[in-house]
Amino acid sequence: MGLPCTNPFEVFRTECEESLKDSVEKTFPKIIVSQFPLEMPPSLEFGDLSTSICFELAKHLKSPPKDLAESVLEALDLSGKQLIKAVKVAGGGYINFYADYTQFSSLVIESAMALDISYGYVKTDSPLRIIVEHTSVNPAGPIHIGTARNSIIGDTLYRLLDARGHRTKAHFYVDDVGRQIAVVVYGYGLLNNPQPTGKIDHWIGLVYAVTSCIIEIQSLKEKLRVMRENDDFGEEANKTQADLDDWVTVADELRGRDEKLFDSLMERIRLDKDPDKIIAGIISAYERKESKTTELVRRVVKLCLEGFRESYKIVGIDWNSWDWESDFVWDGSVSKAVRLLERTHYITQVEGVIAVDVDSAARDKGFKKLFGVSEEHEIPPLILMRSDGTTLYSTRDIAYSLWKLGQADRVINVIGVEQSLAQLQLRIAVALLTSPEKAKNLIHYPYELVKLPGYRMSKRRGRYVTFDEILKEAIKRAREEVDKRSPDLQDASKKIISEAVGVGAVKYALINVGAVKQVIFTWDKVLNFETNSAPFIQYAHARACSILRKTEGKTEKPDYSLLKEPIEQELVMKVAAFPEVFVEAADKLNSNSVSEFSNELAAKFNSFYASLPVLQAEEPSLREARLGLVKAVKVTLRNALNLLGIEALEKM
Repeated sequence: MGLPCTNPFEVFRTECEESLKDSVEKTFPKIIVSQFPLEMPPSLEFGDLSTSICFELAKHLKSPPKDLAESVLEALDLSGKQLIKAVKVAGGGYINFYADYTQFSSLVIESAMALDISYGYVKTDSPLRIIVEHTSVNPAGPIHIGTARNSIIGDTLYRLLDARGHRTKAHFYVDDVGRQIAVVVYGYGLLNNPQPTGKIDHWIGLVYAVTSCIIEIQSLKEKLRVMRENDDFGEEANKTQADLDDWVTVADELRGRDEKLFDSLMERIRLDKDPDKIIAGIISAYERKESKTTELVRRVVKLCLEGFRESYKIVGIDWNSWDWESDFVWDGSVSKAVRLLERTHYITQVEGVIAVDVDSAARDKGFKKLFGVSEEHEIPPLILMRSDGTTLYSTRDIAYSLWKLGQADRVINVIGVEQSLAQLQLRIAVALLTSPEKAKNLIHYPYELVKLPGYRMSKRRGRYVTFDEILKEAIKRAREEVDKRSPDLQDASKKIISEAVGVGAVKYALINVGAVKQVIFTWDKVLNFETNSAPFIQYAHARACSILRKTEGKTEKPDYSLLKEPIEQELVMKVAAFPEVFVEAADKLNSNSVSEFSNELAAKFNSFYASLPVLQAEEPSLREARLGLVKAVKVTLRNALNLLGIEALEKM
């Protein structure tokens, strides 16, 4: 058992498993047992690992589980096992293993200190090329709080997989083809291509919202005019009037944000008889790569991306590759994908446009079972082309996915749960064009939206809470807390700490809830210094650093046998568990399990700090043992926070 050990808990688990396996096979040679399950019990009084295997054996041997457990215990051979102190039978037949905390604490603490910045990051034996595509938001306005969750989940997955030893890259799919961008370009052109004012992506978002609003109002007014001419005053007319009233309210809101911009666009759009036709023309011209349109679209999109980069720089998120959707149209990849799909004999017509009958394909080729879809569930057709010959996002996504799968062994798409159908259709199309095995490596990582109580977001209406606003408010609130808690700190230090705490708080709030669960974003939870938040964990790390700063170096050799208090042993076990938590998080893509672990470790450390003296311990060797434990906790908290992209502060 050499030092340092990359996974101390696994060493203990292996010793327990080997002992259990040998004893069961010796005691019951005629029974074939393939698995020897070991679980962490809820309390240390039931041991550090426990097995219920005798309950399974009882089904075959027709004997009470407790009697079988006693027989297994009697045959148990612990010779050569360094980390097992005792084994006991409990309850109706559980077998509980107890760690030798003198040996185990030494292994855990010394390993954490020796491995330092790499502690917990167990490398895989089978590294893969992995692309994590995340964020990929339309560059038609600023990043809002909902999109930010995508970014933070994606960045956490990237960090986990990279630390696991995979050759990982983060990709951003620049969605520059389609109506939203065409609407912005239309409005931007009407304004004579001005230099944006204020933060670029915010300004572009306002242009998009105002242009959309004015076009919608004109369209609804025309629709009502036709209805009235035809004496149509029924339910449909009432609904149209209600929609118009809603958009007029939106118009008032938008005009209040920039009166000059709104009035300029209103005056110019009114001169166009058919804005929708012009917008469709922009989409078509861009797909054909007409030079004037291409230059204008690229200019607008690059401006918006510049705003994105500015926001993401604050939170330390970046991408290895920015992949432009239009490139896959221009280089023929999209047309090629359509031609190949046409040869599969699953092409059909839906309301006069080309589509893929993905349901028939999935049923014929067994894709429903492959992708976990009920055989009774009917999958709608996948539309490939509009009636005017232009492509849809879904078509372009097929070409992009084929390209990604050519670059990587596995592709993870972080996309909202509302896109689950589109992602299923995509995987079926990819399976048709490549192979089922290849399509299985195209993984949809769904996430739910962020809810701000009392607020409903709509990008088209210009109603959203931007990520920049959230970060600014978080940093402001963090500064107020820092001023209150550490009034003597210099202003420069307060600024650094406030930014790290505010940014960390927002990140943690968006990652700590399971991806498929909705986040309810409230400030009382986000910036809670008392429990389950980034500031709470950062404060525990800073507290550990504060203790260590007060030491004068080792004066005695640590005696880990003196770490006898339950809270000390719980802390040792928690630090030991980090590598296994990390491995499971990376391998199973559990983006929130590291944040949960960090919170639990911070809570246990605070209990330890509140109940036991460290620097004033009764004897020097105990002092050094506790300092070693503090150092191991510090290393583990920092490494866990790094996986979340949250700064581990040394002072708060």
